[in-house]
Amino acid sequence: MSQGHWLSISIARQVLELREDERCIRQWSVSTAAAGAGELNGSGQTPRGWHRIRLGIGAGAPERTVFVGRRSTGEVCSAQRMAAHPGRDWILTRILWLTGAEPGRNRGGDVDTLRRLIYIHGTSDEDRLGEPVSAGCIRMANADICSLFPKCYPGMPVLISEDLSCSGR
Repeated sequence: MSQGHWLSISIARQVLELREDERCIRQWSVSTAAAGAGELNGSGQTPRGWHRIRLGIGAGAPERTVFVGRRSTGEVCSAQRMAAHPGRDWILTRILWLTGAEPGRNRGGDVDTLRRLIYIHGTSDEDRLGEPVSAGCIRMANADICSLFPKCYPGMPVLISEDLSCSGR
C-alpha cells in the first residue's frame, strides 16, 4: 500500500472508508459507540480526530477467532459460546489497534486512545452494523475486517469524525 492510503470513519454515517488521497476505494458498514463520540478514559465513547494504526493483530487466524487481551484464545466464536456469555463484547477475527495522533485531544493524559484500547475489530453483532452500539471501538463484519486487514499497515492514518462526509482530510 502506498503512503497515500488512509482510513476514514464517519460516526454519523456508521461507515469506514479505505481512501487513496481523496478517492474512496472501498467502504464498509461499521458500528461505533452507543455512548456517542468522546475521548475521555472510561467514557465508552468512540474517540474523534486523527489516529494511526499502532498494530495489526490476528493475521492468518480463522474468521471469528476470539481475542481476549489482544491474544487469540484458540476458540472460534459460535452460537453456543455466545449463549453461554450473553452481553459479552466479543472481539473477533482481526484487531487494528489505534493510537491517537493529536496530543491533548486523543493522545496522552486521560484522553489516550491507545491506553483506552480502541480497536477496529470483528464482531458477533453483525446484524447491528450501521447502528452505534459498541463499547467505544469500531466494529466490523468478520468478512469485512478480513478484507480490510491486509490493506492496512502500522502508522496508517485513520480519521474518525462525526461528519456525514468521510473525506475530512
